[in-house]
This record gives sequence, C-alpha cells and structure tokens, in this order.
Amino acid sequence: MTLFAPPALIIAETTEGKGFPVRRLFCIGRNYAAHAREMGKDPTREAPFFFTKWAETVVPSGTTIAYPPETANFHYEAELVVAIGKGGRNIAESDALSHVYGYATGLDMTRRDVQLEARDKGRPWDTGKNVEQSSPLGIIHPVSETGELKTGRISLTVNGEVKQDADLADLIWSVDEVIAYVSRFYRLEPGDLIYTGTPAGVGAVVTGDEIVISVEGLTPCTVTVGPKADV
Repeated sequence: MTLFAPPALIIAETTEGKGFPVRRLFCIGRNYAAHAREMGKDPTREAPFFFTKWAETVVPSGTTIAYPPETANFHYEAELVVAIGKGGRNIAESDALSHVYGYATGLDMTRRDVQLEARDKGRPWDTGKNVEQSSPLGIIHPVSETGELKTGRISLTVNGEVKQDADLADLIWSVDEVIAYVSRFYRLEPGDLIYTGTPAGVGAVVTGDEIVISVEGLTPCTVTVGPKADV
C-alpha cells in the first residue's frame, strides 16, 4: 500500500508502434557555434556541458503547452533528440552509436529571463529550464530506419515564419562525442533522452503561437503555446 498513486510513466511514441518509456533528459548547452555567440559565449574555448530535466517535462507533438509562470520571455529551442536504447558507463566514442535506439525532433522551451538571471549569478539553471511541458518530443524513429544522423537540415518556424535554420553538421560536439561525454558522469540507461543543442535564432513566443520543429528525415514536432498556467 502506498500513500498516493505513483506518477504514470511518460511513454514516447515510436514509428515502430512500441512505446519508449522516458527515464531522464540530458540537455547539451551551446552546441552550435552561432547560438553560443548569440548567448554571449565563445564556442572555441568551452568544453561540452549539459543540464538535466525531469521526464515529466516531455509532452507529445500536438500538445498545447501552457505559458509558464514567473517569466515574460519564454523561448523556443529546436533540437535533435537522441533516444538511448542500451545502457553503459564510460562509453567509447567508437562504440557510442551502438547505444542509440533512435532519433526525434524536440524542443527545449526556456524561461530565458529566469535562466539568464541564474547564469549571471552563477546559480543553477533549473528554474529556467526544468519547466512543466518544456520538452515537446516528436515521434522517435529507430536508427534502423534513419541510419546515423550526421547531416541534414534542422529548422523551426513560428506561425509559418522560419526562425531557426541550420544543419546537423554544424554541431560542435557530435552525437557520438556527446554520448561518450555524458556517460563519464552518469551511467546512461535505456529510456534516457539526449537533447543535443539548438542552432542560432532562438526567440520569444506568446500565447497562440504555433511552433514547428523539423529535422530532415524525421517527423516534425508541432506545439501551440496556450494561456498562462494558473497553478
């Protein structure tokens, strides 16, 4: 007997028709040079870094996400998402891709004003990044269907207007390098998702905006920004 019902598992959709139970999110920061520069950082001098988010921040494509409280600057960030299918620690770069189940489009929605205030004070980014409904996720395509994704257009539109437009080849740290790096700090497990970073062009949205993120070869992810959350 428990005091209350445990939370339901977050199950992401796959093109195979089998659910992908989401375990944890690892999000790579400033992994496109142009985005690093627009955030006031020098990408040539920075080692990879990442932050984590709860699985419950994941919502499927088609969701109307609430505009979160405590922000007046809610930003979109288009991302290629890597779904881990095999666990491991201290994974070699040469073996990293064997741990990938598949790929999906995704968004890392951010309370930018809150994040930057925390960053400037040397504080954690949790309140800016780890936000309810902040990790919309498209359908996961198994790697057996897509092959390794090293190149291909990644783009984002708001109400049909292109805001982000880049190529996966522009990633500073590639998928295999990112997997190897994260696995030095945590044992990766099946169900983990790695959000690999966003290109330049991030910006704010308002209630009613429709966001579509596309990655060549993958199913787009679409969300609508709803009214402010009341609780």
